[in-house]
Amino acid sequence: MHPAFDPTLVSLSQQVLVGLGKTTTLFIVSSGLTLVLGVLRIPNISHGSLYMLGAFLAYSLTRMLGGGTAGFFASLLLAPLAVAFIALAAERFLLSRLYEREHLMLLLFTFALALILDDVTKIFWGSGFRSLQLLPMFQGSFSFSGLVLPRYSLFLLCVGPLVALGLWFLINRTKIGKIARAAAVHREMTGAVGINVSWVFAGVFMIGCFLAGLGGSLVAPTQCISQGMDASIIIEAFLIVIVGGLGNVWGALLGSLIFGLTNSLGVLLWPQFSIVFPYAAVIVVLLLRPAGLLRSTW
Repeated sequence: MHPAFDPTLVSLSQQVLVGLGKTTTLFIVSSGLTLVLGVLRIPNISHGSLYMLGAFLAYSLTRMLGGGTAGFFASLLLAPLAVAFIALAAERFLLSRLYEREHLMLLLFTFALALILDDVTKIFWGSGFRSLQLLPMFQGSFSFSGLVLPRYSLFLLCVGPLVALGLWFLINRTKIGKIARAAAVHREMTGAVGINVSWVFAGVFMIGCFLAGLGGSLVAPTQCISQGMDASIIIEAFLIVIVGGLGNVWGALLGSLIFGLTNSLGVLLWPQFSIVFPYAAVIVVLLLRPAGLLRSTW
């Protein structure tokens, strides 16, 4: 701990709340990545580019729809949907033709897709910065017993559990979730009973990419939207997926909590080296649990 700093319980609690807000975005993005990884067995390197595309689309759609409350919330749905359908087109016309090839081909395809998406965003939005202003209802903070929490962070804290519950319901209580789990374990057997495994993969890929776009849409009002924002999120998402357990959605939640909270507490305890804290936590976890915190699907 920095010797000149004496944290109070209030400031510590406030940083935890802020860290939970960051955890929400990390979980949404990494859950989509681990979902694709668990079912398709593809480390989707283009996931960060889809996240960036979601942020740019949210910016443009909000402006096109008038920039008000209706425009903002409509963009939170329409931007991820647009990302999902772009991903579906890439999967149906290109990726699906590579499923029988060696695994390296799939990995190289997602890398190529990331490069293409980066160039597409540069063509449409240029290389400059974009910013999306917070709605008046999300500006300012709530104060409670000395704690100050930004309104938008509180909104994110509400969205995160809804996404987690939605994923749990999809995976455990719907037919497509049960089929996807079966395809992840026994692809040949699932196909042998008459299920079109290729379209199952397409649906899972689409859902995972929808979550990437949703994460980008949610983060758009909180930071500059620019080229390169995909690089940091894809590194963080892969670390979270590895820490939580490859393909395990609840592991992604645990990994996001570790990453978000250590980053937030690092800012409080030692601001100059706050970026080190999440990566140090990842190293400690992997030393103790090399296979991840929860059971890997690989």
